[in-house]
Parts: sequence; structure tokens; C-alpha cells
Amino acid sequence: MLQRTTAAVLALVAVLAAGCTIGKDQTGAQVGEGSIKKIDALSGAQIRVSSKEFDEQLLLGQIALVALQAAGASPQDKTNITGSSNVRQALTSGAVDLYWEYTGTAWISYLHQTKPIADPQAQYDAVKQADAANGVTWWARSPANDTYAIAGNPATVAKTGVKTVSDYAALVAKDPAGASTCMGPEFKSRDDGFPGLAKTYGFSLPDPQVHLLNDAVVYTSIGKGDPCGFGSVASTDGRVAGQKLVVLEDDKHFFPTYNPAIAIASGLAGKYPQLEQLFTPIAAKLDTATLTDLNKKVSVDGQKPATVAHDWLKSAGFIS
Repeated sequence: MLQRTTAAVLALVAVLAAGCTIGKDQTGAQVGEGSIKKIDALSGAQIRVSSKEFDEQLLLGQIALVALQAAGASPQDKTNITGSSNVRQALTSGAVDLYWEYTGTAWISYLHQTKPIADPQAQYDAVKQADAANGVTWWARSPANDTYAIAGNPATVAKTGVKTVSDYAALVAKDPAGASTCMGPEFKSRDDGFPGLAKTYGFSLPDPQVHLLNDAVVYTSIGKGDPCGFGSVASTDGRVAGQKLVVLEDDKHFFPTYNPAIAIASGLAGKYPQLEQLFTPIAAKLDTATLTDLNKKVSVDGQKPATVAHDWLKSAGFIS
């Protein structure tokens, strides 16, 4: 986990302070009343919403911003921070107030647990209980599971016969060049990423066959089969289907459940407990199929996260 100096934290706070408060949602459209009603206690509350830098997180950040506006708050857009550890640091240092985090990420990366809990609700409950000591409150678990996965180029999968991660591990041992793998920086270094996967499945991929790329480029690189036939993906990313990638079965169940949920500074949670009732019904509708479809609109169809967020909240009846 990235260690930040005091100066680096102050620099992060300064960058975040440059964000702007939204008066309308980011599409420029007025937010009308739907099932979300105005909450008197939230009137004018300046709540700083953050996110990581990838498309799903940008989308979830915009969903939170629009929902807060609909409830009468004056949310501030502090989204698009690069790196999970940096967003977490922003929350725990008081630079931002809330964002959607993943239960598996918190359990492995922040709480330093080594064994994921198979039952999603039990995993969420364990994270919620443990993170309270860090001043972080967890609300509104979504049933969507944006887990890591290894995916392959269709032609490569057909040629090698690889269907599971155990098959992939066997290919690494037999033909390392044939198992060339693209991955993003976080996946390469995180305990719940490639190092843990390699340990669990008992393989060691030579460095020349590991291609470190920007996460967004990984999908197209696997799709082309150049420079790699396999790569790390997020299971709910619309580019998996867009590139016709084949997701390998995690037959040893290494990857934990990654349900997105609201992680909020406990002080703010105590001040505005009404936020839980705001986000819970939204999270309930964000199942895996729904989130994957929304991600596709951003990552494949090229729509803006704010537009997709507004349109979905409207179609689901949360706003008008």
C-alpha cells in the first residue's frame, strides 16, 4: 500500500480543494423529484464526493452527485483521483467525504486480511465492523460484483484450450511466451491481484511476458492479441463484451467479492444519517447486469459518465 508523506497529503488536499460545486448535474439538466425526496437536514450541505479514475468509478461518483443534489444537498465533485490508495487516503485524511469503494479491496488492501469471505453479506459486515476503527462507515452494499478476472483473446483461448486459471497456470509452466499477460499497475502489485493469484495457483510468469499497461489499454491489447493473449480485467467492464474477451474461471476462488458500497467519513455519517436511506435503494438496483450495461455505455459507446448516471437515475424513477 502506498505510503504518503505529510507533504504529499497536503498536496492532495490542495488539488481536491480546486474542485467545483455543482448546481445542476454534470449534464446541465435540472434534477426533478422522483422517488428521491428533498431531505431538510441535507439542504445546502456541501458534501465532497470522490471516486477513482476508471470509468465505473467515474459513473458511480456521478450517480452519487446527482442523488445528493436531488435530495437537496450541494455536492462537490472531487472525483477522478488516480489510484485506490490515494482515494482512501483522501477519505481518511478528511479531504473528501464519501465515495463508492469495493468490499474486497477494503478487506484485502486496507484492512490487510489475507482470506476473503465467500458470502457477500458476511464480507460486507466484516468490512463494516473492522473499518469503524478507522473512522470509516459503510452503507448501501450493491449486489454487483466487480471482481478482478483473467481474460483471454478468443483466438488464443481456442488455440491453447485454456478455460480456467489453473489451465492458464499450466500454460505458464509449459509455454511462458504463449501466456504473455497484460495488466494494469494496481493489479500487478496488489495482494488481491497478480502476486496473490500467482501464489495461489503456483505459477511464476517471467518478467518479459508481463506487459504493464494503462488499464484502459489492457482491454484492446487483449482483443488484438498484441502484445499479449491474456490480461487482467474487471468483470463488470463493458469492454469485456465489447472486445469479445473470454473470462477464465477462477476455479480456486482466489478473487474476493467486490461489491461497491458507500464508504463515508464516520463524522459525516453521524451528522447526516439520512444519507443511508438515500443511497440504499440506489445500491439495491445496481446489480451486476445493470452496472455492466451502464459501464458499456461509457467505455464502449462513449457516453459521458454524468449523462449515463442522470439517464439511469431518471429511468429507474429516482429523479424526473
